[in-house]
Amino acid sequence: MFAGIVTHVGRIESSRPSGDGLRHRIVVADFAIGEVKVGDSIAIQGVCHTVVAKDGGGFEVDSSHATLAVTTGLEAGREVNLEKSLRLADRIDGHLVYGHVDGVGRVIALEDLGGSMRLAIEAPASIAKYIAKKGSITVDGVSLTVNAVRGDTFEVNVIPHTQAVTVIGEYRRGVAVNIEVDIIARYLERLGSADRPASAATGASMELLRRHGYAREN
Repeated sequence: MFAGIVTHVGRIESSRPSGDGLRHRIVVADFAIGEVKVGDSIAIQGVCHTVVAKDGGGFEVDSSHATLAVTTGLEAGREVNLEKSLRLADRIDGHLVYGHVDGVGRVIALEDLGGSMRLAIEAPASIAKYIAKKGSITVDGVSLTVNAVRGDTFEVNVIPHTQAVTVIGEYRRGVAVNIEVDIIARYLERLGSADRPASAATGASMELLRRHGYAREN
């Protein structure tokens, strides 16, 4: 479990075949590598990985073929966002993130707003329905707030600090990004469909949400 608060940017120094996927070596400075243990979870570009080896300068993880098929940004030479998994005592400054990428989107517009940056990202149609204005979303492992939604496109605002400490500062039009939607949206959809016959349209009605404690009468 993560919070979407990227703490470091590392670099994939090398990638080599391992099983049906790749083993990556990530090098990173000031990551308190001494605290990292084999078996720990680390989000790399928003993708949860397990540490399988480490030394004084970095660590190694395996990406399966299944992971590589549905994510982007895990190529040798790439700079990557890094976040260690949460501890129970940690403060959550972003939102709860699983590191399970839902789809790959694409940056279609960038606008400088006098320091902060407006990003417009096109999401796959299969997950666009889970994205809501003022909801939370994770882009390459970074927790962001959705400011607008138009069809399959959503907009976020990225403050200067976030641009400086993540790879978002290097984004250009056409860049592919990993997207993880807020897990609550998926559970609400499941709730909405669980009480309906297979032939009925799926979705969560207000009555159903009230019954399960997600809404109340005014």
